[in-house]
Amino acid sequence: MYKILLVEDDEIIASSVCEYLKTWGYETEYVRDFEHVMELFLQFSPQLVLMDIALPFFNGYHWCQEIRKISKVPIIFLSSMNDNMNIVMAVNMGGDDFVAKPFDMAVLTAKVQAMLRRSYSFQGETSVCEHRGVILNLNDTTLHYGDKKLDLTKNDFKILQILFQNAQKVVSRDSIMERLWESESFIDDNTLTVNMTRLRRKLEEIGLKDFIVTKKGLGYMLV
Repeated sequence: MYKILLVEDDEIIASSVCEYLKTWGYETEYVRDFEHVMELFLQFSPQLVLMDIALPFFNGYHWCQEIRKISKVPIIFLSSMNDNMNIVMAVNMGGDDFVAKPFDMAVLTAKVQAMLRRSYSFQGETSVCEHRGVILNLNDTTLHYGDKKLDLTKNDFKILQILFQNAQKVVSRDSIMERLWESESFIDDNTLTVNMTRLRRKLEEIGLKDFIVTKKGLGYMLV
């Protein structure tokens, strides 16, 4: 079942569209807290986003750019601001299509179906892990925190991946070394310490001091 997220300021329109698309077999959700759009996006992990331009706090262009930092999920803009400048802006900001308000539900559904057909399976679901606002992108092995981006080495990524997958749980040194062995890199106990020290230094440089903590005699964990 495809999941569709609606980012729309008018709750009547948002709920109506969601209910209509549900009758076509889609799982739907809409944003209620416009200060935390990305949190819902990460939690819901949609296969398509319907995005208005005029929104509280930040406009749809902003959220489209934020989504594009971590995902290629298709985005269809829905807006009454349907002059040529806004349509061009929507595409330039990463949008895939534009539907002018007011729209017919049947036309919108046809657009949604066509976009999903074109986009999958080669564009799959959002491939990210998130913890305390820090985002690990599994597609391009980058880490995002605020407006900062960290390009990770193979070992950095492997270490963070297992820690994110077990966030707030202690991961043993042996488990991390086994994950690193999967990449055919020879990692002994001392080499793991060196890798971990180097990774922590990189995290501190983007404002993530003590993001990874050591549990003496047990292993490491994200806090």
